[in-house]
Amino acid sequence: MRLFAAIVPPDEVLADLEEHLAPRVEASDGIRWTDPSQWHITLAFSPAAPDRLLDDLGDRLAHSAQRTKRFTLALLGAGTFPNPYAARILWAGVADPAGGLGPLGASVRNAFNKAGATPDGTRFHPHVTLGRFRRPTEATRWLRALDAYEGPQWRVGAIHLIESHLGEGRGRRPRYEVVGEYPLA
Repeated sequence: MRLFAAIVPPDEVLADLEEHLAPRVEASDGIRWTDPSQWHITLAFSPAAPDRLLDDLGDRLAHSAQRTKRFTLALLGAGTFPNPYAARILWAGVADPAGGLGPLGASVRNAFNKAGATPDGTRFHPHVTLGRFRRPTEATRWLRALDAYEGPQWRVGAIHLIESHLGEGRGRRPRYEVVGEYPLA
């Protein structure tokens, strides 16, 4: 199973970002935009977790969530991976004024490891993927266009465990299926 644990911003936050992006999406070429219904902040991703681990992973994520007090986030600014001069991914940044995201991300990655659903080795960098460039692209104009974005704040209420089904979504994109939701304290 391709699994990831994520924070899913509320609908009003997603709608605000979508409204901000709308004129830019219409005027763009060379970017494959992600579907707003799939926007999330990934805490941990396991590309090949065995099905048999799902119950244990769910228990461990529930424990991580219960030990974490709710905190406030906002989407803010933009960036690219791997860099602005050979960008492959365009993303919205995350403001975390209380500093709750780092410890939650570490706890969730630990839960994945202990359950045997080894997360990928990438460094945790909170973001929401907005789109993917078809080829490495000099993207400083995109950063200038999106850097001033400041979305509404919201209180994080839960961790979602999501299974990704490659190629089964609209336009051969992944289809996401929520397989668990774990409320924060």
